[in-house]
Amino acid sequence: MTRHIINSAPASHGFGASTCIVKPIVSRTPSMLLWTLLLAFFVIPATADAQMGGGGFGGGGAGAGPNGPTPDTKPKFLDHVRSRDGLAIRREKGDAVVLGVRVVGNKVVSSYTIQEKIQTRRDHFYDYETVLGDVRRLNDIGSFDHVTFKIDEQPGGVTVTFVVHERPVITQVVFHGNRALNDRELAGRAGVSKSDPLSEFSIESARRRMIDYYQEEGFNQVSIDSTIGFKDDPGTVIFRINEGPKERIEAIEIKGATIVSESRLKKIIKSRGPTVGVLYHIGNVADMRKIDDDVNILASYYHNLGFLTATVGRRIRYDESGKWMTVTFVINEGPRFTVNDVKIVGNQFITEESLRARLELHSGDMFDGTLMRRDIGEITYGYGEMGFIYAEVEPKTVMRDEGNVVDLVYEINEGDRWKVGRILVNIEGEPHLMKETTMLNMVDLREGDWIDRRSLELNRRRIEKSSLLETNPQLADPPDIKVVPRDDF
Repeated sequence: MTRHIINSAPASHGFGASTCIVKPIVSRTPSMLLWTLLLAFFVIPATADAQMGGGGFGGGGAGAGPNGPTPDTKPKFLDHVRSRDGLAIRREKGDAVVLGVRVVGNKVVSSYTIQEKIQTRRDHFYDYETVLGDVRRLNDIGSFDHVTFKIDEQPGGVTVTFVVHERPVITQVVFHGNRALNDRELAGRAGVSKSDPLSEFSIESARRRMIDYYQEEGFNQVSIDSTIGFKDDPGTVIFRINEGPKERIEAIEIKGATIVSESRLKKIIKSRGPTVGVLYHIGNVADMRKIDDDVNILASYYHNLGFLTATVGRRIRYDESGKWMTVTFVINEGPRFTVNDVKIVGNQFITEESLRARLELHSGDMFDGTLMRRDIGEITYGYGEMGFIYAEVEPKTVMRDEGNVVDLVYEINEGDRWKVGRILVNIEGEPHLMKETTMLNMVDLREGDWIDRRSLELNRRRIEKSSLLETNPQLADPPDIKVVPRDDF
């Protein structure tokens, strides 16, 4: 059995003539009856929809009533725009309109590459500062000697023309005289190739890089000259190379060492002599920069032991072939110094007694650089445990005139004290597989606590050692926690 619900809208409601909409209802179930009543209640006459401007509930337009719009009816958006003489648009900086942007003088660099750097656009307002910025950006490309611009004023605006003067390009790179190192190896170290901008600076930089490469390989007597241009080709670059012999270390000698054995000192330095047997030509390439670094390594080692005035020099002796050298390090140990007094200055928040309790190097002990650095770390961590995460400690050694003694002074810059603001956990991978709260539960710090530097490092190591995360650096970055200090303390 089919029933019908009839909804009638009288003309007195402002909808015009009465209109009836009939909705058939087939179901007799209570739920369907409820839905039918709701639909019947919200039925809107078709003519009313047309007169209300398509609005549903209170969205009427200008013809909502017989006498025009009611006071609380909002006007249409188009009428609103027309009443305000259009939309308010932000005015661009400038007075004249750019009629066109031209680039002249480029032959190798494409116009598309140049246009990408230019911010002056057609149909935009001309701005002198923007044009100057465009000139700077074009110069930053590195392919032009200089860039200028011209402004052509016309009745309807201006035309901007950028004039570029391209640098000559390299047509070919020639390596002449190389035997031990091939062209591919040298080209990779030189860093210049065909079609690159040609400049004396880049050629000289390439020459020095190749010299460094040869010296790393043991060719310490290498010489390289560069020439630009050959016959009718001004873009040809020629590197003339005189490699010289490849030098190797035949023996390493250390003279003047009394407190430390020669075998111990040879393990400290980076240079190595030949290995007996079949490895006589492996690992003993003579690198002069490495040998010079070994001088500083030996001097620092003796200063660490308390020989603060120790000096180290070197001698090099070649054999008849000029390919094998003997390196001799000469050490002047000098006296060993004793700590006369330990002073702590600059501390305000932490008492000197508390800081001294952390020290291992005391008055009367032989000076030891390792213990001194350990004491610096203890003072720094002591401040870090109390929220002074940016505290710095600078050690100074003051030699006294008498008795080979030295005063040790720790200058402290405490900085500010910080509390924990936010704790961020950095984990790579899918975020839905690991909740951040799971990682925060493994951290002892809480927001509002004083930042503890030592506890922060322990928590980081705890996260890394947990079996929940990948710790292989080849697969993902190791997990990390970041504490953002609060700036209100």
